[in-house]
Amino acid sequence: MRKRHLFQTAVLSLALMLLLSACAAGDAGTSSGTTGTTDAGGEGGEAPAGKTTISYWTPFSGGDGEFMTQMIEKFNAENQEIHVEQLANPAADYYTKLQTAIASDQAPDLMVLHSSRMPQFVPSGFVTPLDDLAAEAQLDWGEFNPTILESTVYDEKHYSVPLDTHAIVMYYNKEHLEKAGVLGEDGKPVYDQSPEGFTEFLTKIKDAVPADVAPLAQPDVRIDSYWMFWAFYNQLAEGGTFYDDGGKAALNNPQALQALEYVDSLYTSGLIPPKINDAVKLFQDKRAAVLITGVWSTGAFESVEGLDFGVVPMPQIYDQPATWGDSHTLALPKHGTEDPAKQKAALIFAKWLADNGELWAKAGHIPSVTNVLESQAFKDMPYRSDYAASADFVKYWPRNEKQGQVNDNVVKEFEKMMAGKQDAKTTLEKANAAIDKTTGQ
Repeated sequence: MRKRHLFQTAVLSLALMLLLSACAAGDAGTSSGTTGTTDAGGEGGEAPAGKTTISYWTPFSGGDGEFMTQMIEKFNAENQEIHVEQLANPAADYYTKLQTAIASDQAPDLMVLHSSRMPQFVPSGFVTPLDDLAAEAQLDWGEFNPTILESTVYDEKHYSVPLDTHAIVMYYNKEHLEKAGVLGEDGKPVYDQSPEGFTEFLTKIKDAVPADVAPLAQPDVRIDSYWMFWAFYNQLAEGGTFYDDGGKAALNNPQALQALEYVDSLYTSGLIPPKINDAVKLFQDKRAAVLITGVWSTGAFESVEGLDFGVVPMPQIYDQPATWGDSHTLALPKHGTEDPAKQKAALIFAKWLADNGELWAKAGHIPSVTNVLESQAFKDMPYRSDYAASADFVKYWPRNEKQGQVNDNVVKEFEKMMAGKQDAKTTLEKANAAIDKTTGQ
């Protein structure tokens, strides 16, 4: 009884922490529609007698939700021993509902957990380590992309099965680039890999396209410019530092300033036009030549009739390739009393999802299993192979239990910069102070 009481007390503490530091799941790249929830068992059909039934919670809505549902239906049709019941939640309140379920010891058997959320769950003991369970489910960690896999490892223990990475990439309208003379014979953008080269590339586009077409479409609110900054910052040889060894903010440094001043220059020069809210729709409407956003937009763009577009990894303008990204992972939440049969079944299903990553790649995500990336089924899919290499140089947010709240407060300073209310130097100074205030340093 005492052990169960301690568990429930601990999860209630985690629940409070998550509520205070909640960050929309959309920051991690999950589509954030308003599809609502479905009853467990509402997707996947009724469980035949004799099968082990597992509950599976996801934050997927929109297109990627449809692909996940199709995968569950396929698994249930093929597997003779396991039946999966999905509860599909809107992304915006997924983690709030998940922490409530954990607090009341009503957690599912398997949950989607973003890599960026793991610092909130793993150190507190609310995710089951998998190494002792992996062999029985025939999980081989060597099959996964090492960069993606590393985001799920804490203290040399595996805590979840990586399903994908979803990074920001560069989409481009071929008609606009061809008109500007910056589209190569291979259908790829042509520019020198330097800050000056990328600026010249966008300037040529601006001079060639109609005035109502954005050379580069980026919102001047929300997190998009922060993603772009994080990518460029990590491309610098000495870049990427967020905290020092003592946990204090270390974002105010010369490399970060160099990257942020470049991002700011794209706004102040008009290469990113002002007052863009929905950059994705602008690209869909053919009123943007270039768009930097997540791979999850690929499926949506494919469905737009007459949109002649291409996609490549995040532009490298500094010393090394790097891009912002996150990963959907599959984890076993802690329960007051564990059911070994359900744990094994959940891991078997998680492995099946990862092994069938070419189905998940239809949503635009980059599969985590190396063999899937090398498969003919994946190579035959348009666009995905063009940016699949991003998985090798994706840069995740730092591991801090309050990183979601930290990011929210940094974005507020970035929005002031994009509105022309402060320069890049002031933005970094204020962001640094906000980080320490948020983390209690």
